[in-house]
Amino acid sequence: MTDVPPLDESRIGGTPLLHLDLDVPCEVYAKPEWYNLHAQPFGGGSVKSRIARSMLDAAEADGALAPGSLVVEPSSGNTGTALARLGVARGYDVEIVMPEEAPEQKADAIRAAGGTVTYASDYEAMLDLADSRVAERDAYMPDQYANPANPGVHERTTGPEVHAQTDGRVTRFVAGAGSGGTVTGVGRALRARGDVTVVGYEPAEPRHGIDGLKYVRGPRFDDPDVYARDELDDVLALPTAEAYYEARRLRERYAERDPDVHATGQYDRATVREHLRVGGEFLVGPSSGGALAAVKRLAERGRLTPEDVVVVPFPDRGDRYADIALWDDYL
Repeated sequence: MTDVPPLDESRIGGTPLLHLDLDVPCEVYAKPEWYNLHAQPFGGGSVKSRIARSMLDAAEADGALAPGSLVVEPSSGNTGTALARLGVARGYDVEIVMPEEAPEQKADAIRAAGGTVTYASDYEAMLDLADSRVAERDAYMPDQYANPANPGVHERTTGPEVHAQTDGRVTRFVAGAGSGGTVTGVGRALRARGDVTVVGYEPAEPRHGIDGLKYVRGPRFDDPDVYARDELDDVLALPTAEAYYEARRLRERYAERDPDVHATGQYDRATVREHLRVGGEFLVGPSSGGALAAVKRLAERGRLTPEDVVVVPFPDRGDRYADIALWDDYL
């Protein structure tokens, strides 16, 4: 295990809220989750920083982890990166099983944090290989797909932050469903505080390019255990092309100006501004573009009004995607 200094885990949560100027008949705000551990390389942290800390905390409280334990997790990148950063800093060995097609920047981030990467041929093989590695090494698997600490942390932190930062005005929350933890947990928190419509979106294609939502769905797999689809008001199916298109439109819209910082979270305004852009460009990950595409779809169906206040998560920043078609022209 690489000798990695402790991280400042207080820099997880309390992310800002951005007001977006979009062509839809309502207010739209985005929560940029790369401000979790924002000073880390490879685009800072991500929305998965929240669940990595939550799952490790729960395992330590349950006695499932001891000093020097091996943590193994199947992940296409963001959960793996977060677990490597936090797990190694806490004194654990961390092995992330990734599909061969995952962005290389995410594997590099895992290795830079002191974790190891094992590749599987595809996403189905990734899950099988992770199970076998756990059995072979007597390792602990957090399992973001089934761990209640995943939606639980969003119910405790992300959802209340959204409610507070909009002064309770939020009427709709729209998010992608990979493991389903974000849309489930935030939805529960917001519903407990008011009349909020919760909309999820899933990739339309079985093999898609919306990284961050790479859960295997098919004859062998049901929805992840943490994904409470029946609690959502609607679930949209979105193709990769729409997610990429809206992410690129966002870059163009903010080519000459920054989005309005509606709330700074735990940071000062200068820090928020410093970490908004990638080499001068406003680049977000593909699942962020998907969330905007879902909002556009709702607007086209006449389901948004000027009274609506819509919030979407921006799970990560675009510099994690230098080698995929979304941003390879800019990074």
